Amino acid sequence: MASQLAFGLLLASLVCFTAIEAAGEVARYDNYRVYRVTTGSVDQLKVLNELRESSDSYIFLESGRKVGDHSDIVVAPHKLADFDEVLKNEGIGFRVLQKNLQRSIDMEKSRMRSRRSGGSFGWDEFYGLEDIHDWLDKVASQHEQVELIEGGHSYENRSIKGVKVSYKSGNPGVFLEGGIHAREWISPATVTYILNELLTSQDPAVRNIAENYDWYVFPNANPDGYVYTHEKDRMWRKTRTPYSGGCFGADPNRNWGFHWAEQGTSNRCSSETYGGPSAFSEVETKTLSSYIASLKGKIQAYIGFHSYSQLLLYPYGHTGEHTPNHDDLTEIAEATITSLAKRYGTHYTYGNVYDAIYPASGSSVDWAYGTQDVKIAYTYELRPSDDSWDGFVLPPSQIIPTGEETLDSLVTLLEETAKRGYFQN
Repeated sequence: MASQLAFGLLLASLVCFTAIEAAGEVARYDNYRVYRVTTGSVDQLKVLNELRESSDSYIFLESGRKVGDHSDIVVAPHKLADFDEVLKNEGIGFRVLQKNLQRSIDMEKSRMRSRRSGGSFGWDEFYGLEDIHDWLDKVASQHEQVELIEGGHSYENRSIKGVKVSYKSGNPGVFLEGGIHAREWISPATVTYILNELLTSQDPAVRNIAENYDWYVFPNANPDGYVYTHEKDRMWRKTRTPYSGGCFGADPNRNWGFHWAEQGTSNRCSSETYGGPSAFSEVETKTLSSYIASLKGKIQAYIGFHSYSQLLLYPYGHTGEHTPNHDDLTEIAEATITSLAKRYGTHYTYGNVYDAIYPASGSSVDWAYGTQDVKIAYTYELRPSDDSWDGFVLPPSQIIPTGEETLDSLVTLLEETAKRGYFQN
């Protein structure tokens, strides 16, 4: 989400990817270069904005919002000469971060092929959907406090599988949503890490939140997209719903029915932020939202996990107008990121979505806040920071540290929320 145009627009919008869809081949990014560009004037910033709109062959991983900010841009091979010429003619400073994007993807694939063989599920590697679902089944069979639940299903009829963890009746509910953007693999890995700690940790602070809240945990809210990133295109973001013109998918975090399509979304199916033809057009968002609505009154906190940029965000995304409890959300966020930084020094920033990153309407977290009366609603943008360009292809060595610091912060988030009376019946 935070890098909303990240690695973007490649599959559906380039001619070569139309062929990939037809042939069922694996998408490749050979000789796609990654540039870091820094503007020095308003005119230069305008040039970059115009460039972004001129061709889908320019993909903005990070988009500078003001003069002096850097933009990380992926450039297709056939546009390299044009891009270099524009930068030189306009006097825009740049450096090349990666000459071949495919190299990073190949390294990840090679590592995953040589990973565990028949070993148990863990957090030293990223896992596919079937592995995650099998682990959820196992967890439910081993812990009487765990109940398997289905939050919905996908276009290709995969289950949005989750679990409910409840140690006693009468607990306030916390909803954890992972993997709504397919390529953000650190998200489901972090959600499963947190779930495992809720069940096995002996830390008193973790035991307190584990046993005094009911947890609704869904590691993969976009199962078709997640499978597609493992089998076909590592950089896929959206769902896999087929649309006209050989286009596939909508952004499932722009498709929820709260101020849908008002800000920060596209009406072009080829765009990575395509909001769909209507609110809840995607089977995934329609079925999951129905499940969440069936729990109305039982969920007091909704937390979505994305990557990347190290941000903690809260509503609204469709407007700069603040929520009624904006001050509480801000104070809780400040305490939360302070707690997160203690273990490894990881620096997060925080704010309402519209002001902290960019306008973005139709998100799940905004929908939960705006329609389900869930007044504690946050989005984590996990590691790495926006100084990195390859945050989607994150080394698996980052999983456990990310999980540890995120759980630390989650403890604080719930403690600070409780202090303000949000969990009182």
